[in-house]
Formats: sequence, structure tokens, C-alpha cells
Amino acid sequence: MHTLLHSGRLPALLAQEGPGFGLALLVAELFYKFGSFSLECLAFLATWYAISGVVGMIARAVAAGDRP
Repeated sequence: MHTLLHSGRLPALLAQEGPGFGLALLVAELFYKFGSFSLECLAFLATWYAISGVVGMIARAVAAGDRP
């Protein structure tokens, strides 16, 4: 984590992962009530991974659609 934050890519990383992180956090807060921090944390990370994957697929599709 330390290396990631100090690599100089933080602004790009926040722009790419920030929206997915925020949406996953909102979903976790509203819907995940397992009674276990570990389970809720794992579910949050899985949700973030899935949302990030969908956002990445959409970004690639949009970028591919812009090509001649």
C-alpha cells in the first residue's frame, strides 16, 4: 500500500478507482449487515472488484468505439 500511494500515480488511481470505491462503499453500507466485520469487508472488496471490472469494460468499449 505504501508503494502504491507513493508511486506518483495516486491522482490517476483515484480517478480510475474512486467512483467504483464510492459506489461499493455505498452498497456495503446500505445492504451488508452480516454481523461480522470480516464478512462485510470481504463482501465490500468483492463488490468493489466487480464494479471496477464493469467500469473498466465500459471504458474499453467507449474507447474502442472512438476508433475509426
